[in-house]
Amino acid sequence: MEFRRFDSSEGNVFKYVFSGNDFVAESVLYRYNSFTERTVICCSTQSGCPVGCSFCGTGKRFVRNLTSDEIVAQIEAVIKDQNIDVQEVRKFQIMFMSMGEPLLNWDAVAIALERLNALYPTAQLLISTIAPNNQQALSEFLRLSQKIDKIGLQFSIHRSRDEDRNKLIPYKNKLPLEEIRDYGIMWWHKTGRHPYLNYCVEGSANSTEADIARLQTMFSPLVFNFTFSVVCSSDETMKDAGYKDLDFIRSVEQNFINKGYNTRVFDPAGQDDIGGGCGQLWFVQRWLAEHKSITTS
Repeated sequence: MEFRRFDSSEGNVFKYVFSGNDFVAESVLYRYNSFTERTVICCSTQSGCPVGCSFCGTGKRFVRNLTSDEIVAQIEAVIKDQNIDVQEVRKFQIMFMSMGEPLLNWDAVAIALERLNALYPTAQLLISTIAPNNQQALSEFLRLSQKIDKIGLQFSIHRSRDEDRNKLIPYKNKLPLEEIRDYGIMWWHKTGRHPYLNYCVEGSANSTEADIARLQTMFSPLVFNFTFSVVCSSDETMKDAGYKDLDFIRSVEQNFINKGYNTRVFDPAGQDDIGGGCGQLWFVQRWLAEHKSITTS
């Protein structure tokens, strides 16, 4: 696949835009101190996305599912371009969380997971999902997670109540929060690994005392870990308006640490100059605008 690479000004984030006649995809590479210390690659599973999250640059524009070859090729191209010796990487993570909903392209994603595990046996393979109500995909994902112990699970929830989450993520056929909880508990029991909950902190919109109380009541620290994220602007013209109050995010995180949760804060560098953060997809927006005839909404 052909690609263009865009480097962040601080030098540790690299965006790869892959394109052909009938698709576009993005991957983002993160270097933490050095590629040897920690390397993270976020890849796409679909070209465009049918989910329509309100904060995402793809909007409701969907081109097509990517093939397993196209998913794996993103990882191979990034590694080759940067001449990364994966055998030397102490913490190597491949995340299915750039563009597209992995469980809506499950057949290709399942094959890609098996192939990537064979190619890079030291790599952690993280699936990030809104949890579409696709029982076959959910069952098969559980079985594959039991087979491959490098597979991780993260749910993108971002709200503490379903009615609020439905406004943010308007895709109708998805699991409600209580069913996400139940599936997460089952996945933990079957795999022995803790699922993560990804939560973009937006001040009073979703991080009040009541929100925190609801989350802590529903999701036990015995089972669930939390990832707290900044909110990235989906519009390049508004890139400087991204939510960056890390002190507030840390204060929200501390509420969970105090209750015994395992937490992490993800603050993607490069979000301002190359759209490094999840959901921005500035270059994809341009491609979609130029190829309206082959997208659906």
